[in-house]
Amino acid sequence: MPRKKKFSSAAIMDANSPLYQSNLLDNADDWRRFCDSLHKTSVPLQWDCGQGKTGVRTPVVPVFLPFRGCPVRCVFCAQDVQTGLADANPLPGTAAQAVPQVSTGIGQVLNEARQKLRHRHDAGHPPAELAFYGGTFTALPESELAACLDLAREALEQGWISSFRCSTRPDRVDAPTLLRLRSAGCGVVELGVQSFNDSALAVSRRGYTGATALAACATVRAAGLKLGVQLLPGMPGHNPQHFAHDVPTALAAGAHMLRFYPCLVLEGTGLAAMWREGSYKPWPLEATLDALAQGWLAAIRAGVPVIRMGLAPEPGLAQAILAGPVDGELGGRVKGRALLLAVREALQAPDLRLKFLPECGFALRLPRAMQGFFLGAGGELRPAWAALGLRAVSFEEESKPQILLVAA
Repeated sequence: MPRKKKFSSAAIMDANSPLYQSNLLDNADDWRRFCDSLHKTSVPLQWDCGQGKTGVRTPVVPVFLPFRGCPVRCVFCAQDVQTGLADANPLPGTAAQAVPQVSTGIGQVLNEARQKLRHRHDAGHPPAELAFYGGTFTALPESELAACLDLAREALEQGWISSFRCSTRPDRVDAPTLLRLRSAGCGVVELGVQSFNDSALAVSRRGYTGATALAACATVRAAGLKLGVQLLPGMPGHNPQHFAHDVPTALAAGAHMLRFYPCLVLEGTGLAAMWREGSYKPWPLEATLDALAQGWLAAIRAGVPVIRMGLAPEPGLAQAILAGPVDGELGGRVKGRALLLAVREALQAPDLRLKFLPECGFALRLPRAMQGFFLGAGGELRPAWAALGLRAVSFEEESKPQILLVAA
C-alpha cells in the first residue's frame, strides 16, 4: 500500500520547501493513532467532493451554430471566437442589431457532425451526447431546427448517441417547442440566463427580466427535461452580491447543472467599445475567484455540478481577449478557495467555536482528489491555511473531508 503523505506546518508556510513529507503513515490505523495522540475532537466537513458526479462521463460531440437564431447581438458575446469558428460571425454590427437568419453552411456543419458520429460508432466507441451550442437553438428558422432534429433522430436510431442537449435564451422557450425537442431525444436544455438580477439584465440589454428567466426554468422542468443554467458573473451592471444571489436562485429553480462564465472583454463586441470608453470595468481576478468559490461551494452542497468554469480554450480566443479575469488555472484556484471557505465556516460552528481556541490547531483528512487544488496555484493559499491553524493534512484514496482539532 502506498504511503500516505501529510503537510507539516513548516511545509505549509515555506513556499520553497517540498510540498510533501513522508510521515510513515502506511495505513488508516497509523493515521488514527497519530491523531489520537493529538486530537480533541473529529468533525466531518459538510462537503462531499463526489456530489454531482454521475459516474462514467458520456463523451460530448458538439455542433456549434454561432449566433444562429439569436434575436440580438449581446454586448459581451463573440460566439465566433468562443467556439473557434472565427469566420462564422454573421453579425458585423452593434450589440443591439437584429441577427439575420443565415442558413448557408448549416447543412455542411450537420453533415460533419454526422460523419464524426458514424466514425465513432464504427470504431466501437460508446454512444455520445450530441450538443447544439453557440446560438439560440429554440429560435432557429424552422428549416434549420428541423434539420438539427432530423440529425438527432437519425443518430438515436443508429445508436450513435444516447441523447442530445441544446442551449438557448430564457425568452425563447415554450412548452410546445420543448416537448418537440424531448420527442426528438433531447435530454438537457441549457438556458443562458446570465443573471436573475433585473438591473444587470437591463444594463446588459438582455431583453428579459429575472421573472422571465425563472419562468423559463420552470417550463424546462415541466417538459421533463434536465435544466442547465449558465451564469455570467461580471457582466455589465453585475456585482458579486448579485452573483451570490444568482447561484441559490438557480438551485432553487431546479437546475441540474451550472456553468460559470466570468465576463471577459472580447474584441469585436459591444463590450469592447464600452471598455475602451471607460463605461465598463471587468471584475478583478481575485474578486472573481472569491465569488466563484462561494458559488461553487453552494452548488456542491446542493449536489449540483458546476460543469464549466470559464470559456473553453479555442483557436483565436486568447488573442481576442482584451481584459477580464482570465486564468488558465481558474477551476483549481476556485476549488482551493472553496475548500478553505468550507473549513473556515465549519470551524465557526457553535459546537466547535468553544473548542477551537487560539492555542489549538487542526488537521485535515481529505480525499486524494483534493490534492491537486488544496494549496491553490503556486501555493498561494499556504499563508491562509497556516493562519487558520492547520497543522497537518492526510490525503487518502477512500475518505470524506474531515476536520481533526488538535492540541497545541
